[in-house]
Formats: sequence, C-alpha cells, structure tokens
Amino acid sequence: MNPNHIVSVDCIPLRLPFHHWSPPPLFAGKPRNKIDSALVRLVTKDGVVAWGESYCAEPDALMAVFEALISPLVQGKDASAPELLTNLQRTLHNLGRSGPIVHALAGLDIALWDLRAKREKVPLYVLLGGKQRSKIRAYASLLQYYSNAELIQMVATRALQEGYTEIKLHERTTTALAAARKAAGPEIPIMVDTNCAWLPSEALAIIDEMKQYDPFWIEEPLWPPEDHIALKHLKNKCNVRLAVGENASSTFALKQLIVDDAVDYVQPSIIKIGISASLAISRECNSKVKCAPQVAYFGPGFLASLHLIASLDYEVALERLYVDLSHIPYAQTVPLVNGWIDVPDSPGLGADPEPDLAQGRYAK
Repeated sequence: MNPNHIVSVDCIPLRLPFHHWSPPPLFAGKPRNKIDSALVRLVTKDGVVAWGESYCAEPDALMAVFEALISPLVQGKDASAPELLTNLQRTLHNLGRSGPIVHALAGLDIALWDLRAKREKVPLYVLLGGKQRSKIRAYASLLQYYSNAELIQMVATRALQEGYTEIKLHERTTTALAAARKAAGPEIPIMVDTNCAWLPSEALAIIDEMKQYDPFWIEEPLWPPEDHIALKHLKNKCNVRLAVGENASSTFALKQLIVDDAVDYVQPSIIKIGISASLAISRECNSKVKCAPQVAYFGPGFLASLHLIASLDYEVALERLYVDLSHIPYAQTVPLVNGWIDVPDSPGLGADPEPDLAQGRYAK
C-alpha cells in the first residue's frame, strides 16, 4: 500500500464550555453554553496524522456521517489524489448539497491540506500562494446581549482593554450599537451581525437609523439569506458595507454574490465548505468585493482561516469569539496576544490539537 493511502478518518466532537458574563444566549432555540464543532483526524499508512474541523450542529449526527459514509469511502484511497474530494462530493450529492454531509467533507478537506503541507514540510500558507503578512489582527466578536446597553459597554470595554482594536456585535438594534460606540469611542471599527434578522422591507430603515453610530459593516442583514436580489438592492440603497456568507447554501451561491456585486465582503466559513472552496472564492474576489472568512470556532478551522487570511493581497481581520473558554485551543502554540496572532511557520496548519482535545476529553 502507498504510504499516503488513508488508513482512517475519525470525527471527534469538540464541545468547549464557555461563559460570556451573562446568562447563556439562545442558539437554535436553546440556551448555549458550549461552542460545538468537531475535530477530523486523518491517518495515513505511514503514520502521518493530519487534522481538520467540521461545523457541528449535532455531534451524534456528524459522527454517524463519518462512520457510515466518509470513512468507508476514503479508507485505502490515496490522500494526494487531486480528484478525491470531488469524487466524494459527487458520490454523496444526493444526500444534500449543504448541511452535515458538506460540513463533514469540509473537515476532511482541511485535513487533506494539512497533510499535503506536512508532506511538503511547509506551512499551509505556502500552498495557498504565500504569506503576505506575518501577524493577523483579530477582532473581538461578542455574542448576543439582547440590546442590554450596560452589558455591551462592559464587555466591549473589557475586550478593548485586552488589546482588541475592532469589535463585532451579534445584535439587531440601534440601542446596542450606540452602547458599543459609547464604550469604544469614534475610531474603533464596529461590525454588526444581525444573523439574518430583517425582512427586505425592514432592513433599510433600521440601517439608516444605525448610521449615526458608524457601523463598519452590517453582516447577514436579510431573511431569507438566499435572496441575492434583495441583498443587492439593499447594498445599492443603504451606503453601509454589507458582509454575507456563513449562511450561503453552496460555494456557487457565494461566488454568485461576487459576480452580482451584491456585497462588500464575502465570508466563507472554512469549517462549512473547506479550504479548497474558500481559496477559490478568495480568488474570485476583486476590488469591489473582498474575502473575510467567518471564523466562529477555535480548532483547525481557525488555523486554516489564519493561513488563508495571511495569503490574501489585502488585509482583513480574523474573527475571534470573545468568550471565557474553559480551554483555549492552541493557547501555547498559536497564542492571541494583545489582539494579534502570529501566523505559524511550522509545517501544515502550524500546530496540532492538544492531547486533551485529540483524546476526546471535550466531546461531551
């Protein structure tokens, strides 16, 4: 057997308990006190281990996808075969072109890139086109505080005191943005992610009201997020930058946003669509539309996003959920210091998950 043949692919749930100085926010209708994703571990015949990460709405469901579908299909295959991922996508397409199947393939794709870079003994950014910067600015991405001005001011101030120089809110009201602006002052960029809160008939009036507090961008403003015609109409009317992407139903939909000039920033989520698709999207971008990957998790997908951002011709900041984690992945190997992260130069993604994570001690 070729030493690069795949022996195993495993899915290891990664559930990181957190606190955000407030009662747990709701996520999918339930109180949320853990950040959930899944590690993907790929092992080759000669014992090389590579890592990826998948978006994980439900750990048992994602593990079943890997155990029943992904792992049997890739065992014995050459990990370097350029057609491997495409063949899997076409084999499994009847099971869904978005959702858990695609998220599982995204995690596998990240692991394949990690493996290739480790084989070539180069950091991932080399394979993505080269490193354009050695340090990446991170922005503090606050979870939702439901327009509680006191909490928003407190948490935003805390983030700024730790060295962050940009803030993102997950809020929907002018009151929330006003509170963050009061804490941050006039110079700090503040993004607002509404999580698809507004109907097309509502959005323009609310954004007009927010303008007095100078939002840097409005993220995912519309429901449904697939309505690109309404999104382009909003962009043409509102005179505030728009950022969209994590809820895109496919890579094709993300590329269409660029073609249609419907947004200012397109935001592929690497743990939902993989490195290959995210890289292709970044190369479709132009002077009007920039790529700013969505990075709301802390595992190998975070590192993959770091390398992709390092390879871009222009500078964008890296999202960092601003919460108090019970365990911070890569805290020693790829630390966040005063709002900045050094791009790792070790082969592959630059670091492997710590033993506690790799052994599944944060799986429940």
